[in-house]
Amino acid sequence: MINHKRRKGLLKLLAEHTAASVDQLVGWLNSSPATVRRDIAWLAERNLLLRTRGGAESLPQKKQRTFALSGETFQNNIERCAAQKRAIARHACSLCADGDTIIINGGTTTYRMVEFLVDKRLKILTNSFLMAERLLMTSENEIILPGGKVYREQNVILSPFDNDISQHHYAGKMFMGVYGLSMLGLMEADPMLIQAEKRLISQAEELIVLADSSKFARKAGLILCGLNRVSCVITDTGASDAAVQMLEQSGIKVLAVAPEPAPQPLHAERDWQAH
Repeated sequence: MINHKRRKGLLKLLAEHTAASVDQLVGWLNSSPATVRRDIAWLAERNLLLRTRGGAESLPQKKQRTFALSGETFQNNIERCAAQKRAIARHACSLCADGDTIIINGGTTTYRMVEFLVDKRLKILTNSFLMAERLLMTSENEIILPGGKVYREQNVILSPFDNDISQHHYAGKMFMGVYGLSMLGLMEADPMLIQAEKRLISQAEELIVLADSSKFARKAGLILCGLNRVSCVITDTGASDAAVQMLEQSGIKVLAVAPEPAPQPLHAERDWQAH
């Protein structure tokens, strides 16, 4: 079982049973005791469960954390439109050449780029701590992180200050996922995301948006930037003709790719895929 699915299953079991021993979890998850203990330690470090002597228990309701940012969490979104996001991410990576400096914002579509960046030699500025961690473990890309607070639920690092490290880095391309996309521009759901991502956008010459076709139907109250700032949109073949025409009439290059389901992972691949 892939690590993130097993850990999700472990949390679900604890939600159902409140507490469980390592031996019980071994039987339910069909995993080894060592694997279950590692998962418990990994989840406990992220305040997703409580370690107990010989097992684990779910967090008491009063200790459940509220999300500091509005919008849905990274974990909730990672498997949504997964085949579309994977194809979009692959095509985005094909636009990168060794030696390039690029910016990638945090998001579930941009995170899918990790799989296709492992053999690249790039300088990457990203506010996704999960992407940074995976690329540091699996690739020789140079990784740069801005300073700020880590928001685990949304998998981003955000600073309330204008003078973070991003202002000192320039990139030829920025690859960006968004909450929604309309004729008004790129939309986000949280003011802090707007503030941080505007800083990143200002440091890139070319803005490339990664948006599966569902993003054209999503509405939010905040406009990140107008369509005139966007150079290219990579979407999937499910995007409507009207959506494509809207972008092209704004002078945006549109690349539509067919969905691409992920292959069954090999054992050697499982570590980097876990989260």
